[in-house]
Amino acid sequence: MLDFEKDRLATPYYVVDEGLLKQNLGILQGVQARTGCKILLAQKGYSMYSTYPLIKKYLYGTTASSLYEARLGREEMGGEVHIFSPAYQDDEFAEIIGLCDHIVFNTPEQWQKFRPQIIASKKKVSCGLRVNPEYAEVETELYNPCAPGSRLGTTLANLAGKDLSGLEGLHFHTMCEQNSDTLARTLLEVESKFGYLLPDLKWLNFGGGHHITRKDYDLTTLEACIIRMQEKYDLEIYLEPGEAIALNTGYLVATVLAVMENGIEIVILDTSAACHMPDVLEMPYRPQIIGAGMLAEKAYNYRLAGPTCLAGDIIGDYSFDEPLFAGAKLVFCDMAHYTMVKNNTFNGIKLPSIAYYSEEQGIQLIKEFGYEDFKSRL
Repeated sequence: MLDFEKDRLATPYYVVDEGLLKQNLGILQGVQARTGCKILLAQKGYSMYSTYPLIKKYLYGTTASSLYEARLGREEMGGEVHIFSPAYQDDEFAEIIGLCDHIVFNTPEQWQKFRPQIIASKKKVSCGLRVNPEYAEVETELYNPCAPGSRLGTTLANLAGKDLSGLEGLHFHTMCEQNSDTLARTLLEVESKFGYLLPDLKWLNFGGGHHITRKDYDLTTLEACIIRMQEKYDLEIYLEPGEAIALNTGYLVATVLAVMENGIEIVILDTSAACHMPDVLEMPYRPQIIGAGMLAEKAYNYRLAGPTCLAGDIIGDYSFDEPLFAGAKLVFCDMAHYTMVKNNTFNGIKLPSIAYYSEEQGIQLIKEFGYEDFKSRL
């Protein structure tokens, strides 16, 4: 069991727990076994490739949003490699063909533009189209793929008169951290608008945003949705969650640098919301800390903040049973997804190290970062 007080790693660092990762992967493997669907790791949410050999034992491959993600998936995991982009770059597409098994296009125009290269390639690639059913239950507009004016996917109106011949599948992604009841309602919208295409296709990709490994997730409804679409249209079904693979498997460990007062006690940490956990500001949300409570829930109240010059680099307000002091260690929960893949070196702040924990070997340092990682990006 992880003991953060005994480890000797310099903070800040992310650490992923192998046992927790295996629990999530086991749930996903069970869905595959019971339904025959294929689940892929969406690398946009989690790309800690040192764990890819483990993930490969459970899932069918990876999905990418760029050439570099596709290359990472091919090199480090293998299996099936899928890709989607709102628009592909001419000078990258030949390499994408060489790396990918499925290529999803955003519009019929993108398909027609690159179709000659697909046909001319000696490599068999299955191509599909991302559709926008104009239905979503995502509350945060920043993460809503079907918001009015969205650039993601083709609407029904924009399919009229378009040549879709040669395409073998459809892809939709309308969800964000949601349960399977949302998927069930979304599928009805997909069928009502695009069902006329499905009998002639080979596969349907449900996209991501499925919170499959969350404790209250309804697996029965998910599996019923998969089986219904398989049986009704004779389709191979894909899902590509990112967050569900790494949900609640990782931590970010930080140290208190200083405590000050300005109407409230303020704690400056060696980790930053802006640099190391951007979703705290973008979503926004308040991460859980081991041993901490809501403001005024416990005896000692603090506002936790990062060391950058950004005025809004605030993690949140918390309370603790004991007073905090310089040198105290804090452990943020659920910090495996959308952290390592989104962090940055704003202000020259050092990137957190990456570590891995297993019962057999304890905490192992996977990678640490320094000045050159900052300088080389500029």
